[in-house]
Order: sequence, then C-alpha cells, then structure tokens
Amino acid sequence: MEEIKRNSLHAWVLAARPKTLAGAATPVLVGTALAYADGQFQWIPALVCFLFAGLMQIAANFINDLFDFLKGTDREDRLGPERACTQGWVSPGAMKKGIITTVVLACLIGSTLLLYAGWPLIIVGLLCVVFAFFYTTGPYPLSYNGWGDVLVIVFFGFVPVGGTYYVQALGWTPDVTIASLVCGLIVDTLLVVNNYRDRDADARSGKRTVVVRFGEPFGRYLYLILGVAATVLGVFLLSSTWLSGIPALLIYLILHITTWRKMVKIHSGKKLNSILGETSRNMLLMGILISVWLILL
Repeated sequence: MEEIKRNSLHAWVLAARPKTLAGAATPVLVGTALAYADGQFQWIPALVCFLFAGLMQIAANFINDLFDFLKGTDREDRLGPERACTQGWVSPGAMKKGIITTVVLACLIGSTLLLYAGWPLIIVGLLCVVFAFFYTTGPYPLSYNGWGDVLVIVFFGFVPVGGTYYVQALGWTPDVTIASLVCGLIVDTLLVVNNYRDRDADARSGKRTVVVRFGEPFGRYLYLILGVAATVLGVFLLSSTWLSGIPALLIYLILHITTWRKMVKIHSGKKLNSILGETSRNMLLMGILISVWLILL
C-alpha cells in the first residue's frame, strides 16, 4: 500500500472507512421510503437523518479505531481492514480531536430535527452518542462482552428506521417495526462476518463476541439465519404488493445464501474480507429493493 502521510486528508478518509457508510444509509433510506409510501415524506428531515447517521457512523469508526488501539486489540495479526491509529496514519491525539469534532458536528446537524419532532429526539441523540462510546470503551465495553449484535439491531434498525419515519410522520406503524427488524438483521450480518473472521484473534485478546462465546459453527449459521429471517420479515412488510415484492426479496436471499456458502468454504483468514464486501453489497441491495417497492407500489 502507498505511504500515507500522518494526519493527512487521505489518512482521515481511510480512518472514516467510507465503505461502512452503507450500513448507516440503508436504514434511513428504508425509513424514508416508508414515510413516502404513507404520504408523509419531507425531504429536509430525511436529509438531516442521512447526515446525522453518516456522521455518527464515522464517529463510531474513529472511536473503535482509537480505543481498540489503546486496548491493544488491533495487533499485528489483525485480519480485517487496517486501522489508522495502529498503522500510524492518524496520531491518537489527533483521533481524539477528530472524535470530538465529528460528534459535535453530528449533534449540531441533528438538533435541527427538534423543529420537526420536538424534545424527545434529544434523548435519542444522547443515546446514540453514549452507546457509540460504550460499544468499545468504559468499564464494560459492550462489543467485548457479546452485546454488539443487540446494539446493531437497536441502533441500525429501530433508531434510524423508526427515527427517520417519526421525524417525517410524527407516528409509528407496524410496518415501521417490521422494517426496523429487517434493517437491523441485515446490518448485523456485517458484524457477524467481522466477528467470524476475527474469532481467533478476539479470543486471544479477551473480546468475547457471540462467535467467540458459542464457537465457529454458531457464527456460521447465525449469518445464514439473519438473512433468511430478514427475508421472511420482508415478505410481511411487502405483503400488500406480494406479487412483485417477493421476487425482489428472493434476489437478496439468493445472493445471501451464495455469499454464505463462500464464507463457509473460506472458513478463516484474510480472504473473508471479500465476504465483508459481498455482505455490504447484499445489505445495500436489500435496502434499495425494499425502498423501491414501497415507493412505487
């Protein structure tokens, strides 16, 4: 890889991990499509939700980068994408300032949503910030104790889908609940791939993800089940347009199973990073397919 100048713009772009932003954008896209389908679409709060979600994802990436480095979790045997602090691309001091700047900017932008949905959003925003830190830091870092999957379903499912819908429609429907679960489950497949790939290194570092706790076979089948469950829930979500919605969902399911089979065949090592890319593609495609069907049909 080319030499990266310390604390340069290129270094910060790499630290932000742009490829992960699909996980932040997909639930907001689905929440916005639900609002549109119900005749409640408002483009300004929808745009603000996209910006807030993206900035908080970047902030979470910075936080994980810094504190995994400080904990010594990112070692030389790391199999995943390289981290900025570990590689020396961004200094720990600069990363702390980057975290503060990104969180403050996200909060300032997100605060404009108070004009649309009122003070309860303050609580939601604070929870997003607090758990972005608690995921990796604190006396009981949640990702180190097997709570990562739950947090993904909450903060990449119910919070962004429900929040995006609420700031436009000022309400909540059964479809929002189903869509939140769908998004939470498909985004969690990304976390499962990461944890599946890193299971041996995590065990050595004392990071007890569910894959470390329950073993490789559990992680293997958890990935498969998440995608299947999301597809089944998607059928309920698109039940009013099932003639056209089911084929769209089957596209995702076929791709998901194909990717799962590749993951099982690779089993371990850096080659699993290709599964991470395919999983991200599948997740984004699922979000787009659901959104298109909600909007057009």
